[in-house]
Amino acid sequence: MVNTSSVGGLIAFPEASPYIASKHAVMGLTRSAALDYAKRGNRVNAVSPGFIDTEMNDRTLELLGITVDALVSRSPMARVGEAAEIAQFLQNGSRTGV
Repeated sequence: MVNTSSVGGLIAFPEASPYIASKHAVMGLTRSAALDYAKRGNRVNAVSPGFIDTEMNDRTLELLGITVDALVSRSPMARVGEAAEIAQFLQNGSRTGV
């Protein structure tokens, strides 16, 4: 099982309490389910991407007064992610049993 969370499940951002709460819940569920299903030999993981180029994130950055350039300057890969990258990762992971 692979759950979809976000970096918001690991840290918090201002003006995003409902989103952050839901992503923290996904992480808690993932951890609990991993413990429950490990006895049966099943894996439970979560994908927690950072900033992904989406309309929702564009609105969030605008609301917070943060530019994409400012965000990219703090990113280890010096770029924003794309939704297709997450989809490809999930597809490849499910085929390899990761």
